[in-house]
Order: sequence, then structure tokens, then C-alpha cells
Amino acid sequence: MNILLLGSGGREHALAWKIAASPLLTKLWCAPGNAGIAREAECVALDVSDHAAVIAFCQHNAVDLVVVGPETPLAAGIVDDLSRAGIKAFGPSKQAARLEGSKGFTKDLCAEFNIPTGAYRRFDNAADALGYVRQQGAPIVVKADGLAAGKGVVVAMTLAEAEAAVAMMFEGAFGAAGAEVVIEEYLSGREISFFALCDGETAIPLASAQDHKRVFDNDQGPNTGGMGAYSPTPFVTPDIHDQIMARIIRPTVAGMKARGTPFSGVLYAGVMLTADGPKLFEYNVRFGDPECQVLMLRMMSDIVPAMLAACDGELRHFDLRWYGEPALTVVMAAKGYPGDYAKGSRIEGLDEAAKIEGVEIFQAGTVAKDGAILANGGRVLNVCASGKTVAEARQRAYAAVDRIKWPDGFCRRDIGWQAVEQEQVQG
Repeated sequence: MNILLLGSGGREHALAWKIAASPLLTKLWCAPGNAGIAREAECVALDVSDHAAVIAFCQHNAVDLVVVGPETPLAAGIVDDLSRAGIKAFGPSKQAARLEGSKGFTKDLCAEFNIPTGAYRRFDNAADALGYVRQQGAPIVVKADGLAAGKGVVVAMTLAEAEAAVAMMFEGAFGAAGAEVVIEEYLSGREISFFALCDGETAIPLASAQDHKRVFDNDQGPNTGGMGAYSPTPFVTPDIHDQIMARIIRPTVAGMKARGTPFSGVLYAGVMLTADGPKLFEYNVRFGDPECQVLMLRMMSDIVPAMLAACDGELRHFDLRWYGEPALTVVMAAKGYPGDYAKGSRIEGLDEAAKIEGVEIFQAGTVAKDGAILANGGRVLNVCASGKTVAEARQRAYAAVDRIKWPDGFCRRDIGWQAVEQEQVQG
């Protein structure tokens, strides 16, 4: 098969690595790709937002399947346009991608189909939003309704923080994404990431994972797109797994089908394990980043037939196999991230780091220039490892981090701490 992968981050490098291992693959392209992806695929300078150009490339190169990595092209309807041109694409339609593209849409769906989530209200002006915040008090969660690159959510622990968040969003900090704001109940508990592969009717679970959103150790500092992850998480017991599938994932897939907008692709549920059971706090409509990286390391099955089954409505006949060993990834980011950071600093020692047993390095914001790898984004590297325990995977990942020579980068040093603590208690 000829496959085109869209995207340029660490998630796409992990997908490229996994797709490249498929015996079904003839040729893999990635647009636009990055320096790491270039080892797995031929990178092509296509503008992913130019749907006509993507379609023309697929037609010219007899592409059999397009795999869409990031959320922006999904929300822009690239899958619809490819499908109309007779090209198979893995990912949801524009209407189904609203599960991520509009927080209010998802909350309304939860209300309609009785999916457990926090109480909420939608607002299109600051005055009403402020009135509601003052009435509810803190802690409370303020969200830009639209896509804001993972940064449009403020978990306000004080009333002043909530008021500032409302003002910031309505003043245009997130552009059109913040024209409407969703204010919702603060859910306390343990946050986990749960993934399911969907074909519009059937959903089959992928492995669980836990992301680390805050930029600094001990969950301090501002939220980011994710500073590390591990899989599986010990906090998703078989009982909780079944509850999430029965109360959250399956009703969502059934609800989207009932509304005439069936969901196909990867459904990523951000779930809070509360005292009242699992509750949904957000949906994404693609693999998580950096969760995808640990899922790909743990997936034993060939991913290509799974993606085809999702496209073709054949998942009811399908199951996936996983390696039992945990996997963990540490994100190395440019100093200053998630605020302002410099590009162009040189990264050395990647090959040396990758020699450590169980280690795989996926590149995110990188570019190759004159034989050197340069930083070209906020989150730049995903240093991944598997091991018999989370503790062993973590020890290997940080040993690899320590071999990478990049003075302009930083990382959290406590990825997987909750699971390691759990292992110590059980050990």
C-alpha cells in the first residue's frame, strides 16, 4: 500500500515508525514531516491546509490511505474532501471532529446522551460569564470553546484567576477559538487518557495512558501540550476500563451515529477518576501527543489493518494485541516553552542515546540542516523507553536524556512518578 501521513510532530514520528514496520506498506510519505520522520518516510513539502494540493498528490502517487495526525486539518474537513475524491482517509469527518473543535458541542452531547461529565454553561459574552463564575466560586474551569493548541483551558483555583481567564479569552487571547467560552465544574480526582479506535458504529479500546500536562516537576507551572506520558496506567483497573467503555465511549459513538455524524478514527477521552466514578472532561479526535508515542511502542499488532478496519466499518471483527511491558516517554522542550522560546539550537548525542536498551527517540520540533539536527519548535524530542516496570522504563529514558547534548533544552524529571510510587507500594 501507498500511505501518506499528515503532520510534523512527535506523534507523527511515532505513527511513521509504526506504519513503516507494516508488511502491507509499499511506500510511505509524510507531509511536511520532520528530521526524525525522514528516517522512516519520504518527507514532502505539501501544505496540509491546501486540501486540493493534498488530493492532487494522492492522485498523482496512487495513495491508498491518508493518515491524518493533528487536529487542525481534521477540524477543517480534510477527511471529507479526500473521501469525496475517492481517497480513503483515517480520521473523523469535519462534523464528527467537533468533539474536539467545540467544547460546548461535546458538553451538549454529554447532556443529551447521559454521559457523565462536570456541570457546565456556555457563554458568548464576558459579563454573563463573570456573573456565573462569581455565583459558582472557585475552583472552576474556564475553556475557550474552539481549538487553541492544547492551551485554551484554565483550571482556576481562585476567583481572581477565573475572572482573569474569562477576560483574557473574550479579549481575544485565543482568537476565534475564544469567541465562546465554556465554564465548567472543577472535577477532583486522578486524570487519565483513554483511547478507542472507532468505525462509526463499533469502538475497540486501545491501551490506557497518563499524560503530564504541567511544565515543571511536581505538576507545577502552566499547562502544556504534554511533557511526558506512560502506558498502561495502574489506575485504570479492569472495572474502571469497563465503566469508561460502557458509560463514556460507547454512548458517544452511539450518540454521534444517532445525530447523523458517525465518528471514525481515534477517540481520545480525557477522563477524571472521581469519587463518583469516571467522568469525561474533554475529547480529542486523534492520537494524543505524547501518549501516541508510548502506545505505538506497546502495540504488538500491525497498525495498518486496524486503521483500514476503522475506515471500512469492520472493527466488530477486529481486536488488537499489546505488549505487557510498560512504556514511558520524556518530552524535551526548548527553554521558555510553553512561553517564548528560541529556535535553531543544535542537538547532539541522539544516536548515542538511542543505543540504550529499550530506548526509541521520536523527534517533534526538529529540522535537519547541514548534517546537524536543530531545534525548531517548543516540544522538540520524545525520549521513549520500555521496560519490565514503569520504574525500569523511566530509568532507561532518563539515562538516554542524559546522553543528549542540548544546553538549550529542558525536561521534567518526574515522569511516571505516580505509577512508580504504586509499584513500590505493591513491590
